[in-house]
Order: sequence, then C-alpha cells, then structure tokens
Amino acid sequence: MRTIYILLAALIALPVSLAGQKVYRVEYESQADLKVFVVEYESQCDLKVFFVDYESKAKEDGLWFFVEYESQADKKIYFVEYESQADLKVYKVKYESQAGWKKQEKQHLLL
Repeated sequence: MRTIYILLAALIALPVSLAGQKVYRVEYESQADLKVFVVEYESQCDLKVFFVDYESKAKEDGLWFFVEYESQADKKIYFVEYESQADLKVYKVKYESQAGWKKQEKQHLLL
C-alpha cells in the first residue's frame, strides 16, 4: 500500500518537472535526446518557445536556456532540416509570456 502512495506522489510531482528546460545543442543527430524543427507559423507547432538569457529564468514550460556544456543540460537537442524528422516542432515567440504548450500530448518528450 505504501508503494501506491509513493507512486501517486511521484505522478503528482511530474508537472513540476515540466518547467523550463536547460538545453544543449548537439552537433550530430545521434547525440540528441530530442530532434527539434522550428516551424514558420505558430499554428504548426507543438511548443511555443522563448529563449531566455539566464538559467534562473527558465522556470516555465517553453522557456529554454542554452547551456555551455552538455553535462549541464536537461535535454540535448538537434535541430533537423525537415519537419518530418522532428520529435518536437517549436515556434519561437517574441515574448516570454507567450511560451507554452500547444499540444499537451507532447509533454512527455521533455520529462
């Protein structure tokens, strides 16, 4: 019974870990945790992303901070050339407040 309570607590805590991401851009697709494609229009994206200047600002979904070293990253990403190659399609927004998920079913990719 105690195991069930622990599992439930872990599931409740999951959305907290979905906050902003520290990302590292890898050179080769084989090194990536996630393949990303930047779309032209917001309507095409899974996630609206705003690139923050400071690690401490990456606290909400869609706020990404590029780290200098791979070991500092939550996710290693590779930007693909074609949309069909992507695990996640992102749209770069102009304002921090616009960042967030458009397609909730893709959230598992950033866990």
